[in-house]
Amino acid sequence: MNISRPTSARAHLSTVPLWILPLTFLAFFFFFPLARISFLTFSASTFNVENLYSAQRVAWFTFYQAALSTLLTLFLGIPSAILFSRFDFRGKALLRALVVVPFLLPTVVVAAAFTSLVGPRGLFSTFQSSLFPFSSFAFHPSPFVLILAAHVFYNVAIVIRIVGAALSNLNPKLEDTARSLGADPLRVWLNVIVPLLRPSILAAALLVFLFDFSSFGVILLLGDAQFSTLETEIYFQTVRQFNLPLAALLSIIQLVCTLLVSILYSRLTSRTSYSIAPRLAPAHKPNNFKQKIFTFALCSLLAVCFALPLAALPFRSFTRLEADRGQRGEIHYGFTTDYYEELFVNRRGSVFYAPPMQAVFNSLLYASATVILSLLLGFPAAFALAHPTRLEKILDPLIMLPLGSSTVMLGLGFIVTYGRWLASPWLVPFAHTLVALPFVIRALQPAIASIPERLRQAAATLGASPFEIWWNVDLPILRRATLAAVTFAFTISLGEFGATLLIARPEYPTIPVAIQRFLSQPGGLNYGQAMAMATILMTLTAISIMLVEKSRFPNAGEF
Repeated sequence: MNISRPTSARAHLSTVPLWILPLTFLAFFFFFPLARISFLTFSASTFNVENLYSAQRVAWFTFYQAALSTLLTLFLGIPSAILFSRFDFRGKALLRALVVVPFLLPTVVVAAAFTSLVGPRGLFSTFQSSLFPFSSFAFHPSPFVLILAAHVFYNVAIVIRIVGAALSNLNPKLEDTARSLGADPLRVWLNVIVPLLRPSILAAALLVFLFDFSSFGVILLLGDAQFSTLETEIYFQTVRQFNLPLAALLSIIQLVCTLLVSILYSRLTSRTSYSIAPRLAPAHKPNNFKQKIFTFALCSLLAVCFALPLAALPFRSFTRLEADRGQRGEIHYGFTTDYYEELFVNRRGSVFYAPPMQAVFNSLLYASATVILSLLLGFPAAFALAHPTRLEKILDPLIMLPLGSSTVMLGLGFIVTYGRWLASPWLVPFAHTLVALPFVIRALQPAIASIPERLRQAAATLGASPFEIWWNVDLPILRRATLAAVTFAFTISLGEFGATLLIARPEYPTIPVAIQRFLSQPGGLNYGQAMAMATILMTLTAISIMLVEKSRFPNAGEF
């Protein structure tokens, strides 16, 4: 007892310097702005009848659309999880990759993809007009339907991953026993399999609900100003109405709801134990007619629903289907590269307007700064968390708090706290770092924990300095994890939209902000440039995804 206490105390003291930089950053750019928002929320001007009514109305619609989106995602996701976990078929790996890619794309790209396919100026509307030029009937999905479809498209991979993993881990002997006792296939599913899958289904539903509840880019770009959730209303009240007390109240409501759902999800996943050894039910080829019909129908549905939006976006960026704003004379429809060429042009000739390609450069610059900041902050925290003491167990959830926070709320906090510094472009990478830091820490922490201490001790015995030990022992082991962390930070920064839209200077837009600006303006040229920029962002994200896949550890789990 006398020996363990000083050892524990020395362990606490040895990790304290590692926490100074990460906690200082969080104190200045997360906790202090959050405190300012809380103080603004409880000001006297906040709790008037109009503000409370607006908050209630927006909160109700946010819950409603998130719940409905979650149900629809489960409706498609559970059969898809059965498909991928139980059946083996040709093209399975390609279809699985096609389904998971949307979840890794920025929300603006997903929204732009649906706009390019079924939006008012998309391919479906254009072909409908071409096929029935004299018909007064025109079918256009409502903005609310587009929102629900985009949420399903974006989040169905979560259900497939969680429920499919649980389904693969079930012991087939349970089903065999039920059948031997006379149960038909339907009763086996209802009485044996579904009760065992219930925790995983609930966990997937909570996670999908969390993403739908905090959705911003999809609602803003597809909602057509008719629908407003907590996220979008915070933006509207801040930028258009200048009602900061109401925006602060909505931010606190959003934060509390998000934290409650996150706590429920964490408790559910920590208490859930799958009673059966892993991968006891291997996939097999469809045996009977019903299984073949199920496999063919669901594969066809997934291929169409996921391939069409992803293909429509680049196709629309190279296709002229409408006149430019103010264009007169003959219009050459069909294939064109004008939208990409226009990305380099500043037609307004204004010093406060940047050519669209400048937004690409800005995004790359912000992403590079985010990578540097995230690594500087993430490495010390990851080293401290690799061998946690009681101090790390307390600080771990604190440093992960930005992960469950609204990015729009982060932007509002920056405006309320550092409004005088909004002219500085440095606030953008600081906001991006807040979002990326938890991912960087989680990518580095397992790799650091896996470094054998005996290798460091052997190097020290041979006379290596601490820097030489880090360079020759730690760095080769951490190289792949570092590449994954860099890619995560870079990709998150490229696609970040909520906070950037609030704090980015007009002359320094990012790709998502530029896409939103072009989509909000009339004319074929503006729309085409939005499609071109969304295609560029999708390409950059796809390259990043491939880098992450190549940097995965050999024992990493497979989707």
